[in-house]
Amino acid sequence: MRTRLGLIGSLALAGAAAYGLSRPVVRETLREDLDTARLRDPAARNDLVIALSYPGLHAIWAHRALHRLNQYDAGQAPARLLSQIVRTLTGVEIHPGAVIGRRFFIDHANGVVIGETSEIGDDVMLYHQVTLGGRSMKQEKRHPTLRDNVVVGAGAKIIGPVEIGANAAVGANAVVVKDVAAGGTAVGVPAVVKFPASRPVDDEGHPTPEGVLTDPALWI
Repeated sequence: MRTRLGLIGSLALAGAAAYGLSRPVVRETLREDLDTARLRDPAARNDLVIALSYPGLHAIWAHRALHRLNQYDAGQAPARLLSQIVRTLTGVEIHPGAVIGRRFFIDHANGVVIGETSEIGDDVMLYHQVTLGGRSMKQEKRHPTLRDNVVVGAGAKIIGPVEIGANAAVGANAVVVKDVAAGGTAVGVPAVVKFPASRPVDDEGHPTPEGVLTDPALWI
């Protein structure tokens, strides 16, 4: 049964990919995603290999289509069911209701869970085993908001409708249950927010990848 679902899911994704690639805006977004993978992952060197072997990208590409489908009442159930097929194929579970910005990247992409009311800005990066979870049983905003240029280390859990400010970072295995101010680094259980004395930035004032990953021990 699982093999059959996997085959159906693969065929559906292949059909959606063929349709999408016929549209210029989709091709531009694909180019942006591949460039982001090269920027974020030193092991990413070949566009074809990235496109075919990076499950994090596959999960993101599928989510974009399913998020659009989820906007329609009649499409919510199919979108949710298809998202579970994507989860089986990629190891990444993204609820179709989650809002995700541009140049989002998931490194290693295994065991990542992104809840329904999560909001993710542009240029955000997650490592494996990250959870953006909720702590309310009500149908309300119950998952985190990650602003632009946030990096979340391996195994981190961000729980509830907390806000991680722009250019902030969350260390590996941290458990975040309170807001993290812009530019801060949250580490520990429960997480404590620290502010680096300095962090390299680019011409537009955004932290560079080297600036964000200042302490490898935080990221695993």
